[in-house]
Amino acid sequence: MPLDRLKILLVEDDELFRLGLQVRLQRESGIELLVEAEDGETALDLAKQQLFDLVLLDIGLPGLGGLETCRQLKQHYPKLPILVLTSRHETALISRLVAAGAQGYCLKGVAAATLVLAMRSVIAGASWWDATATAEIHTLFQNNPTDALDMAVEPLTRREREILSLIATIKTDREIAEILYITPGTVRVHVHTILHKLGATDRKQAVSIATHNKLLDL
Repeated sequence: MPLDRLKILLVEDDELFRLGLQVRLQRESGIELLVEAEDGETALDLAKQQLFDLVLLDIGLPGLGGLETCRQLKQHYPKLPILVLTSRHETALISRLVAAGAQGYCLKGVAAATLVLAMRSVIAGASWWDATATAEIHTLFQNNPTDALDMAVEPLTRREREILSLIATIKTDREIAEILYITPGTVRVHVHTILHKLGATDRKQAVSIATHNKLLDL
């Protein structure tokens, strides 16, 4: 699953984890540049010096901290995709990550193939919340749909809602791609993310869940 000549900023203070992740990502032929930062201040400086396609961001950073780093990066570079890598999975953290502008969240130790898929999704303009976060979001939907919408969801991005709305009208991937001026492959990445985030097993169920929670742009 090669990536496409990407420049990635890895912000992580654990040297061993950073090294292991670097070794894994260097196997992806599409990664042109992997730049490392040990703290948020360095990450902000590096972001001023060059454009990145993705930031892989740890939360437990010294100094500025991961959440504030995320907020400041998004404030200065709103279109810069940020995928959080962390060992923490508290419900409160997920809501704070969404508020800070993160597009994705993966627990450390996730399978390499899953991490690469999450990276592809976030870079493509979708978002990625791992199974733990998705389950917590669903619990909130069941207990208090209004709070769930306020907290985490943006469960679907604007582009994801557009695609799901077109799926609801029985459009194929190719038809959706033509309407939105994107590739069918990008549509499939978005669909995978939509199913993952909504906990749906197929497109029909995703439409049903989104309609029930008033997430569709119909």
